[in-house]
Amino acid sequence: MSDNNSRRRFLVGAAAVAAAPAVAGLVGPTTAAQASSRPAGNGAPARTATTLTSRRRLGRLEVSSIGLGCQTMPGNLYGPVSSRADMIKIIRTAVDQGVTLFDTAESYGPFESERIVGEALRRVRDDVVIASKFGWNIDPDTGQQLPGLNSRPAHIKRAVDGMLQRLRTDHIDLLYQHRVDPQVPIEYVAGAVKDLIKAGKVRHWGLSEPGPQTVRRAHAVHPLTAIQNEYSLMWRGPEQQILPLCEELGIGFVCWAPLAYGFTTGTINPYTRFTDGDFRAFVPRHSQENLTANMPVVQLLSEWAVRKGATPGQLSLAWSQAQKPWIVPIPSATRTSHLLENIGTEEFAFTTAELREFTTALNAIPIRGERLPAFVLALSGVEAPLP
Repeated sequence: MSDNNSRRRFLVGAAAVAAAPAVAGLVGPTTAAQASSRPAGNGAPARTATTLTSRRRLGRLEVSSIGLGCQTMPGNLYGPVSSRADMIKIIRTAVDQGVTLFDTAESYGPFESERIVGEALRRVRDDVVIASKFGWNIDPDTGQQLPGLNSRPAHIKRAVDGMLQRLRTDHIDLLYQHRVDPQVPIEYVAGAVKDLIKAGKVRHWGLSEPGPQTVRRAHAVHPLTAIQNEYSLMWRGPEQQILPLCEELGIGFVCWAPLAYGFTTGTINPYTRFTDGDFRAFVPRHSQENLTANMPVVQLLSEWAVRKGATPGQLSLAWSQAQKPWIVPIPSATRTSHLLENIGTEEFAFTTAELREFTTALNAIPIRGERLPAFVLALSGVEAPLP
């Protein structure tokens, strides 16, 4: 299919959707790159691509109901991408199809994801919401990843100046602390961001994977707009403390990895082999043993895909959206067909009864394996030190 055609149409045949996941545990070995093709209905009738019209609020910030995560676009997370030009084209296609929220970070690349986003959105800057993140110890001049985290106020301000240059803009709509720095009180971080907001360089701010008390302390200095945590059918940890806290304080919630690194699209199975350098190979949940144990989730999605005439990935996104009206998933996409499939989630929704039935079935499936490597997981849920 040509790129022009792929911008207009995506395949959602229910029969093919049912067949692919149902036999996922029976097929021969595949590579993650092969799996990422994510066919949504080989030979099935095509459907005109959806234009995303629904909007949600993160605090006082209005965004499209689905955003675009741009972490994978530099090609060093899930493996190489087709080309930089194609990534720019995907972002522009997302704009054409109604996406307004674009998520990046200085650490993605480092720097390259921000450059791609900046180039892709420069002509429509005032019509979109750009989110980026600081917090890893990255040299602002060279992009070299240094050990540990760095949220010292002077470093934050210097990092933001670099972000603005790479993003080709004079302001960042939503700036996150990427991880809580255990060496820097959150009051100092919030104060630095508050200064940036007063200077017009930042409009809203948030935290990623924070401890709940850190959320309260940060919010008291300057109101938070969003918390960004991993949340999906495979990881529901935020339901314990963070989601109730967001509801209490009026903070929006952005879920990264809402498709569980591709697992809930039905394209990863126990025989999948990840290519060298693919981050997913280091995730404990992706061991062959754990993939086998977790396949009932894919089977559940397969059955419901037939029932709803959707794809497993669309059902995954619709489920996260159904939890709260202020939850916004940001699936990544490095292929136009994946982007259009994700946007097509707008065509599907769970009724109250269906959501209850689906979630009850999901609750009965034990999920095996940690969601992140231990050294990354240790940076989640951290509480900042007191001043």
